[in-house]
Amino acid sequence: MPEVGNSERSWGGASFLLAQVGAHAAARFKERIAELDLAAPQAGLLRMIAVTPGLSQQAYATRLGTPPSRFVTLVDGLEARGLVERRRGEPDRRLYALHLTEAGQQMMRRIGAVGRAHENALCEALNDTERAQLRDLLARIAEQQELTAGVHPGYRPRS
Repeated sequence: MPEVGNSERSWGGASFLLAQVGAHAAARFKERIAELDLAAPQAGLLRMIAVTPGLSQQAYATRLGTPPSRFVTLVDGLEARGLVERRRGEPDRRLYALHLTEAGQQMMRRIGAVGRAHENALCEALNDTERAQLRDLLARIAEQQELTAGVHPGYRPRS
């Protein structure tokens, strides 16, 4: 059997480390975002609306790969908190477009601060150059694997 270095023997391969760090990062983010009285799917939808405002509910649900019944419940909860609003779509007024309210924009600023603190804590062992390199390498892997940019794997895309 070939000699295996201590690092590989104790930590495993790259895919194992990605899974281990990813699960840890997701769990810690869930804890941090709970301090804002949000679940991770709510934060994810708010982020998507902030990045691409005014799409129909159906368009967001399709992008997230979320069943319509689950998606409507998610939007209903955010709307009840005054974070999003449904507006009649243009040009098809039968559809509702989603937009952040002022409170939703304020929440996005809070989520952003939580996200930056989370990333700083998670990547504390890396300098700025290493962080940029890690991000670039992970982005290449995500693209090669045909993952949907900006969509957490907790939302399963439809086949």
